[in-house]
Amino acid sequence: MATHDGAAAGRPGRSGAVPARARAALDALEHLIGGMGTGLLALLATLWLALTAVACLAGVGLLLLPSALHAVRAVADRERARLSRWGPELIGPAEPPAGLRAALADRAVRREARWVCTHGIFGLLLGLIGATLPLNAAHDITFPLYWRLLPESESTAALGWWTVRDWPGALSVTLIGVLFVAAIVLCVPALARLQAWPGRRLLSPDPGTDLVLRVAELTATRAAALDAHATELRRVERALHDGTQNRIVAVTVLLGAARRALTRNPAEADAVLERAQEAAEQALAELRAVVRSILPPVLADRSLPDALTALAADCPVPCRVDADVPGRCAASVEATAYFVVAEALSNIAKHSGARDAGVVVRRLDDRLHVEIHDDGRGGADERNGSGLTGIRRRTEAHDGTLELASPPGGPTTLKVTLPCGS
Repeated sequence: MATHDGAAAGRPGRSGAVPARARAALDALEHLIGGMGTGLLALLATLWLALTAVACLAGVGLLLLPSALHAVRAVADRERARLSRWGPELIGPAEPPAGLRAALADRAVRREARWVCTHGIFGLLLGLIGATLPLNAAHDITFPLYWRLLPESESTAALGWWTVRDWPGALSVTLIGVLFVAAIVLCVPALARLQAWPGRRLLSPDPGTDLVLRVAELTATRAAALDAHATELRRVERALHDGTQNRIVAVTVLLGAARRALTRNPAEADAVLERAQEAAEQALAELRAVVRSILPPVLADRSLPDALTALAADCPVPCRVDADVPGRCAASVEATAYFVVAEALSNIAKHSGARDAGVVVRRLDDRLHVEIHDDGRGGADERNGSGLTGIRRRTEAHDGTLELASPPGGPTTLKVTLPCGS
């Protein structure tokens, strides 16, 4: 059953602010703890750098310096990957400088060394604070449940402010736990941003690097757009040549046979004309199918949710469409989204063995987010010719992104993001 939601997905009111703030706090807590892990690695790299510097005084440090710089680069790349999952992507230097002198003179290497020293101390400290806050909150909130089982010397709040000897004191500890929860909700996002700030500042590439990478990305996108266009032309040409053209040739042959039969056997001519009419109708149906595959008329006449609903209705696997797309996007963007969903549903029907599928479409700011999921066997791979390569090319031609998660055994989730303007 295919449905699409419009106004049903209303804007969250005040009642949704608290869950949203709680989710943001949990995400920030996760990033703080992740930063604690890279902070520990940065501290080890800092100690290795310090040991190397001391060894240089003895004349043997130069032998250790390449390994120290390699350790710094490895930890910095790990932090770049972590921060890229929580905001704008950070791209590191393409290759390490060749030679020790070039490495020491490289600005990126010096910035990475400054970052490991900073993150190894402050990043690790902020991560420890983020990790202890929920532990302290759990300790104090549940304190009345077990405080009487503890020895008197250990019957204290998480921070050990005072010894609890009665129930009012135990309930006071619970209130302190509530304050810890409030601190988590209010302060942890700021702590996570503070922990990430040195990495954002010191590990980001120079502005010139951004420009070069952007030019390379646009060059690759342009090539992908040309490839996608050529592929589409070949598909249309193949459909017209193998289908419609052959039908029209058959109509021509049958009309010639009917014309010759008129003088000999009018009854036979009538049967031949009926076959010619059937061939002409089939050619017309195939021609309409080719036209619809280029740009479905329902996209121009109605909307993207309506077009996707029609796709889901024709899918052999039961599919639900949940679309909230206020206004219209550019025709090329809607056509690409339609193509992505059509190809994905075709793959689901052919390869997944799924019993249920779903399509979720959202427009958030200037991005159109399309997600297709199914409960099939999984294991989808772009290298096995399942049409995913075509989806990626069409997506990247619009400067979009594609993410595929399809572990063996399922489920499979395909996420496509397309820029659609403000």
